[in-house]
Amino acid sequence: MEEAKQLFKKLKIHSLLDLALITPASYNDTTLSSDFQLGKVGTYEATVKDVSVMGGKLRVNFILKPSGRYLSSTFFRTTPYHHKLFTVGSHHYIQGRIEEYRGYLQMSQPKSIKEIGKITPKYKTVLKESEIRALIECYINERNLYNEGLDSKEVATLMWIHFPKSIEQVYENGTFRSEIISVLKFIEAYNHLKKMKGKRIDFPALHALHGDIEPFVKSLPFQLTQEQQSVIAQIQKDLSREDKAAKRMVVGDVGSGKTMVILASAMMALPYRSILMAPTSLLALQLYEEACKHLPKEVNVSLVMQGHNHGDYREADFIIGTHALLYKEDLPDAALVMVDEQHRFGTQQRQGLEALISKGGKKRAHIVQFSATPIPRTQAMMDSALLDVSLITTTPFEKDITTQTISKPDFPALLTHIKEEIAEDHQVLIIYPLVEESSEIPYQSLEESRGFWENKFEDVYVTHGKDKEKEEVLLEFREKGKILLATTVVEVGISLPRLTLIVIVGAERLGLATLHQLRGRVGRNGLKSWCYLYSNAPANERLVQFSKTNNGFDIAKLDLKFRNSGDILDGTIQSGQKLRWLDMAEDEQIIGSAQQRLSGNEL
Repeated sequence: MEEAKQLFKKLKIHSLLDLALITPASYNDTTLSSDFQLGKVGTYEATVKDVSVMGGKLRVNFILKPSGRYLSSTFFRTTPYHHKLFTVGSHHYIQGRIEEYRGYLQMSQPKSIKEIGKITPKYKTVLKESEIRALIECYINERNLYNEGLDSKEVATLMWIHFPKSIEQVYENGTFRSEIISVLKFIEAYNHLKKMKGKRIDFPALHALHGDIEPFVKSLPFQLTQEQQSVIAQIQKDLSREDKAAKRMVVGDVGSGKTMVILASAMMALPYRSILMAPTSLLALQLYEEACKHLPKEVNVSLVMQGHNHGDYREADFIIGTHALLYKEDLPDAALVMVDEQHRFGTQQRQGLEALISKGGKKRAHIVQFSATPIPRTQAMMDSALLDVSLITTTPFEKDITTQTISKPDFPALLTHIKEEIAEDHQVLIIYPLVEESSEIPYQSLEESRGFWENKFEDVYVTHGKDKEKEEVLLEFREKGKILLATTVVEVGISLPRLTLIVIVGAERLGLATLHQLRGRVGRNGLKSWCYLYSNAPANERLVQFSKTNNGFDIAKLDLKFRNSGDILDGTIQSGQKLRWLDMAEDEQIIGSAQQRLSGNEL
């Protein structure tokens, strides 16, 4: 048992199905071939007719049974063993690839087979062939596979793969049959979800939350979208439980109205306190402004940022802040903790956040995370066993953004368009790939270009990631600026209502998700907007496809296709296993079936 554990560790596998999914790379089939298939490896019965040596090579002529045809063989690498084995009149089962030359059958370096009628799987792993085979023979059996929750077809398929009765049962034209691949896809999805579920630890909640959201919803100057309402209902259901603290991730496209879901959640928490943590002062400030504008006046809202606060957080019902919150020793307990863009927090900040949620000992605060980076629906489904996932795929109003790939010859027309937008009191954003010049990148940097824009236009603002004043620059630009030159620092964050034109220089160098986030800066209030992808390779297929859709979830799916799919969860499933069979861009239905099976097994 201990030895098996060590071998599992070497293979980096954690479950029986991980082992079952290590499929043979090929099979050695010693079933006697009934006829000659030229160019294919076969096994034949033969008798040695004569033997000769020429130029150090051993030549053996066989008579094949039962056909009586001659077959000439050449051995290039010979040992005394070969000379002893192939004597005139000796009887053999030989295996090799038969070719035909001028009507004569030939086989180069045939193997003499001791045992016929056997199909041996060949595995390519870090283990010795004998070790992996011993593990498979010991653990992969019908009883164990049924115990994992597989049905009879899935169990039979895995047994055929590892213990085939005939090669046709599993192979077609040298690869697994399509129906076998479909079963492997399902088992891979089911295995992943099962392992994720095993990692989920639930705690009782500090309080069941039943705050009334009606006054807030009715006072809004617009109607919430169907998806906003549906996600709010899911959160209401989560928060109303005392036996299990909520653990939900809400993923919404750029401009999908996540802020309203955040504010509705704060209302649900009343009369208990809620906290919202954002990754930047700008985001925290924006959320605070929205909360003050839309929440009922009797809800006490405070803002905590490094250097300055608004209101007294010790008395507040709803505390909004940056990670500065984590350093407030007198921060009061909260029944609900919300986090915006958690992936942008560092490890230390995440640990501080975990400590904040765990303050109640065995009982935990409800936690709801929000993200504006759309993920493929298939990824949301795969993650759902670890935490509950909600998607907001629609926006409150249809954005009118034209996306176009441009290059050097289009620059004069671009300048004219920029002047027209500025004349309309609109703003322009130009994104550069680098702050300073680099011989590695065939595009101008921010510093090289700023002189050109500052000479041609007024109120040009400049910022980048290393700029200590970037938040102040962005705030001032929002009020007074005409053109903002920046790096991808503005990808997530500030809302710029007058921004109608963005130019992304060297667009082909950026991932589709980043391009989508940048494009999401324009057209925030429904104004007609443009996104220009400036590239030396305007025919780039990724950019062409990206230009055709404004939907972040479609783009996430496109991104998967361009990254050869299967590259989900940073390319690796949490256990260290890569997805091999599942196509994350296409196999939504299969993952849905695996989800259903898993939840059905709980009933």
